[in-house]
Amino acid sequence: MSVIAVIPARYASSRLPGKPLLRQTGKYLIQHVWERACAAGAGVDRVVVATDDSRIADAVKSFGGEAVLTRADHPSGTDRVAETARLLGLSPHDFVLNVQGDEPEIDPAVLIRLAEAVRNPSAERAEGVHTLAAGFSDAGPSSGPGSPADPNCVKVVVDHRSRALYFSRSLIPYPRATRGEVDRPGRWFLHLGVYAYRVDVLLRLADRDTMPPSVLEEAESLEQLRWLENGRAIFVLIVNPQMPGIDTPEDYAAFVRRATGSDG
Repeated sequence: MSVIAVIPARYASSRLPGKPLLRQTGKYLIQHVWERACAAGAGVDRVVVATDDSRIADAVKSFGGEAVLTRADHPSGTDRVAETARLLGLSPHDFVLNVQGDEPEIDPAVLIRLAEAVRNPSAERAEGVHTLAAGFSDAGPSSGPGSPADPNCVKVVVDHRSRALYFSRSLIPYPRATRGEVDRPGRWFLHLGVYAYRVDVLLRLADRDTMPPSVLEEAESLEQLRWLENGRAIFVLIVNPQMPGIDTPEDYAAFVRRATGSDG
């Protein structure tokens, strides 16, 4: 049984076209992500970039990475990762880490923890999906971009067995006592878009004939809600706060400042 990290990366992005190929740091954005995944060391047996664009594939090969060309019409990263598992001929009992291509500062230690969680799972956990979440920083904003109230920051609530109850772009749980005002951001959990699943589970999740888009998924534009609606358990590993992903030009500019030491 192997653990393979697959990094889905598409060229088209409504807010930041060509995002994986941005290189104001001197490295492609996708290279930063690839290096973080590789830094997981023995926790991950192989790292592959899955892309629909030959320019991204060529860039990955230029820095020594492995790339797989997939179809361009996938509605989600999970579908792209599922095609990659088929193209690579992975065993149904292998595990895949789906590492988002816009997370250049993901801590390799959290990938190691996630890989360890899936290498020897219980029967229940082997059939589930595994993902990550981190508390918002109490020192961070209580409103606006990057705060728990930001709809671009997906929140998750979990039960006492570390299973997700719900994911939302809305402020959940709603702080009734403060009439919706966030007083301590650290009370909310930010979902990190990293998933781990056994290959046979991944392929079932991506089968839209047996698991078509759901009402909640379409309402929130969050594919993991389809899995919850269909009874699939999602186990959430709580980790230390992570740096945000890159969604907008402003996000990328801030990342460049941090990466080049020019921030502040």
